[in-house]
Amino acid sequence: MELQASLETLKRRFKPGTVARKTTYYLSLGDADDEKWTVTLTPTDCELAPGKTEGADCVLKLTRELFVKLCDGTFKPGVMDVVTGKLKTNDPQLLMRLQQAFGL
Repeated sequence: MELQASLETLKRRFKPGTVARKTTYYLSLGDADDEKWTVTLTPTDCELAPGKTEGADCVLKLTRELFVKLCDGTFKPGVMDVVTGKLKTNDPQLLMRLQQAFGL
């Protein structure tokens, strides 16, 4: 339930205007089906959907626990988190845009 609450918090925290075009993020937060999410941002809206999407602009892979901490503000990802593999992404710039979009 903690993960679901964090995802709902994200949706409420979305800041319209932080993305210029539709951007899709795939969140892989563990091995279970309920730990795979797609976040789609547009200049005016944020949509969350369970499961994986093909062709996501940005893939973000981290543990469920770290994601919850990211959402509640107790974890701020940095370069070393990517270098050490604590957090994996295919596009660090879009990861920063995700943080801006939600004020993380």
